[in-house]
Amino acid sequence: MMSRNENLPEQENEKPEEKGATLLDKIQQLGQTNVPQMTDSKIHCLTIIGQIEGHMQLPPQNKTTKYEHVIPQIVAIEQNPKIEGLLVILNTVGGDVEAGLALAEMLASLSKPTVSIVLGGGHSIGVPIAVSCDYSFIAETATMTIHPIRLTGLVIGVPQTFEYLDKMQDRVIHFVTKHSNISEEDFKELMFAKGNLTRDIGTNVVGLDAVASGLIDGVGGVGEAIKKLNSLIDENKLPAEIEVEGGLN
Repeated sequence: MMSRNENLPEQENEKPEEKGATLLDKIQQLGQTNVPQMTDSKIHCLTIIGQIEGHMQLPPQNKTTKYEHVIPQIVAIEQNPKIEGLLVILNTVGGDVEAGLALAEMLASLSKPTVSIVLGGGHSIGVPIAVSCDYSFIAETATMTIHPIRLTGLVIGVPQTFEYLDKMQDRVIHFVTKHSNISEEDFKELMFAKGNLTRDIGTNVVGLDAVASGLIDGVGGVGEAIKKLNSLIDENKLPAEIEVEGGLN
């Protein structure tokens, strides 16, 4: 004799404790409860928090965003027809430069509307990620630290390393100025500010200052960000609707 649950899908046969374990695994691995393929909303929320972990694994006590987990999510967001817009929430101290720049490039290349919001902080390599979206917000009390690219520890082959860092720094400067309203001169001035304790510190800009400099588009919170994203989604639908109507005529 067949049991009642034998023909049910495997997911429905899961015990409550097994479902709880699966949910906990998602939170631990991805920092969220739903991966893009499973979301019921037309807006997906992607969080960039803590330190961005790249090629080097950080200590387990560090709160991190692992870029190898974020990249598949961004690809899934682009492919999922149910997702019409992406909200990126940042509260990061920065981290691996190449990993952060890779995430920024992927976000900038999405065909769907994107809005970012800096809550708490969007420091260091978090700056390119914040400006990579179609529109960016920053909370009034949130901060962004802009400083030169640097390495810690012993460096062998100083001339070659300096040239490599200099070129990487140029990549960051070019990306930020291309995706925001700040000029290259102003951004470099913030990066190499001499009024701080040392030239390596850079500059810390808060909410309204980030907007005044042209780095961020506006001051606002989650409500303003979602409202703007919905507006961009509606604008994104118009060309497709016009094309369909033109084809029918």
